[in-house]
Amino acid sequence: MGTVYLSHTRGGQPVALKVIRREYGQDPDFRRRFEQEVQAARRVQGYHIVPVVDHDTTGELPWLASAFIAGIPLHDALVAFGALPLPAVFQLVGCAARALTSIHAAGVIHRDLKPSNILLGSQGPYVIDFGIARAADATQLTQSGGLIGTPQYMSPEHALGEQVTPATDVFSLGLIAAVAATGRHPYGDGGAITIAAQIANTAQRPPKLDGYDERLRPLLERCLTAEPAERVGTEELAALCQELAGRGLSDFTGWLPEPLTAEIARREQSAQTPPPPTAPQLPSAPPVMPPAGPPTTAPTPPATPPHDPAAQGTTQGVPQASPATGFGPAAQGPAPGYGYPPPATHTYNLTPQAPGPAPAPAAAPKKSRRGLKAALVALVLVLVAGSGAAAAAWVLNKNDDDKSDSNTTADDKTTTPTPTPTESGSGGQDTQDDGADPTASTTDVPANATYQVLFEDKTMSVLGPVSLANTYVDLDVPKVDPANYMSVEIQEFSASSTDLTFIRPMGKAAGATPEECLAGAEQNPFTQTLSGESINRDDAIVKGDHLCTVTGEGNLALWTITDVEAPSDLDRLPNLKGTITVWEIER
Repeated sequence: MGTVYLSHTRGGQPVALKVIRREYGQDPDFRRRFEQEVQAARRVQGYHIVPVVDHDTTGELPWLASAFIAGIPLHDALVAFGALPLPAVFQLVGCAARALTSIHAAGVIHRDLKPSNILLGSQGPYVIDFGIARAADATQLTQSGGLIGTPQYMSPEHALGEQVTPATDVFSLGLIAAVAATGRHPYGDGGAITIAAQIANTAQRPPKLDGYDERLRPLLERCLTAEPAERVGTEELAALCQELAGRGLSDFTGWLPEPLTAEIARREQSAQTPPPPTAPQLPSAPPVMPPAGPPTTAPTPPATPPHDPAAQGTTQGVPQASPATGFGPAAQGPAPGYGYPPPATHTYNLTPQAPGPAPAPAAAPKKSRRGLKAALVALVLVLVAGSGAAAAAWVLNKNDDDKSDSNTTADDKTTTPTPTPTESGSGGQDTQDDGADPTASTTDVPANATYQVLFEDKTMSVLGPVSLANTYVDLDVPKVDPANYMSVEIQEFSASSTDLTFIRPMGKAAGATPEECLAGAEQNPFTQTLSGESINRDDAIVKGDHLCTVTGEGNLALWTITDVEAPSDLDRLPNLKGTITVWEIER
């Protein structure tokens, strides 16, 4: 569906930037679905999730950015190091099941779970690309009978073009478990279409599992049933895997073989230091935009990327690297296994599907916030001007404080075309003004409710993360968790390096009584995402503010802000310090 680049923010933090292929970007229905799915994906938080931190659907090339994990895709690990020990397989599947629990809780189905969409890291496995494949399912590119996905890891209902449910991801995870443990696919070693046909026929001819370890076989049998309702649930699967692994799922000390651990450590070390910026080579004339339509010939890939086990067929490779001008240093070719893999998306002719809904009109671009979005858009502009040059490591040094026209480079002599220029030049959308407010909902507290203090004036500080990893907050304790081990069900909000994201409606109250607090939560809520820029520049949160919400346990929480420590980069989230009081609501 696109090409993935390892990039770095202006502050040196690595991000994985996925730029969608031009033919998808030209489809209005894809853009609409892509926006919906990315918004849903940004709400997913929990165990072993690589969070989506930013995106844009208004520019010439849609893109999304996620936190960077310096790991190795499971597919690449199997190719380079062979099958995993069985305890590692159980731990991998258990952690992936935890991730799926969080993904499904947010109303998202992965739809394309496969070895290249699971990263192995020093702190466990991570699931990436959840839900994004759905955006392509109803585009003009697939309405004529094609199906987006990876046939070797589809469920029977997906292969047949039927409606999918969360159980489809469980089937895919069972296939991954079998391949990770042995290198062998339960449906044999045939071509992609052959395997897809066998999977679709599972009800009549189940896979032969007698060749798998007797400790693994019961798990495979519960995942690979033809009937979705009979498959094991993700929470039960995680508990089963922890029992079979013989260790806690969160204990990653020596969880992988030493050669694989050493390779992951090497990648982590390499990702710590982005390449030094160099002076851009400015052309003597403005660069020429490529034609609006798709090229008549495909770009020549520098090398054929590895396929998933048993995968066959034609793939779209990574474009040949070439120098780009306008922002940052010249591009470099993709380094092998740079944390977020660039697998191609395959299109196969399966069961014809009915046409999707008519394309929705594109929304008008809105004022963009600066910071991470502006820096990432700078890279996308380079990719457009450079005809899609692949970058293994970019240092984005566009001056985000430059308020001149975004088409002008540092010396105001060379122009670079922008996909969809906005007031700030980032070509993105403002999270402060995004229309309907997902958090604006009633708390259903009756007018005659009474309040009993559970605790008061407990100190709680939320510090702006120094990396792209999120910090999660449970106000019922209160607890601040920077390690991503907090279930989404108990979170009230999370903090990234640039934003606060409210899981439950959070509002500003006029006073500190429970009645005033509830009124603030119900009548004066923030938008779902509050940027650090709006706090630092627009005083969206200041010392003395009373922030209130009804918690996941149904209590009323008051966070009184005692200090706001602005960072040197005003686009980043400040340190927010305060005290917490929580009342039990007696209805």
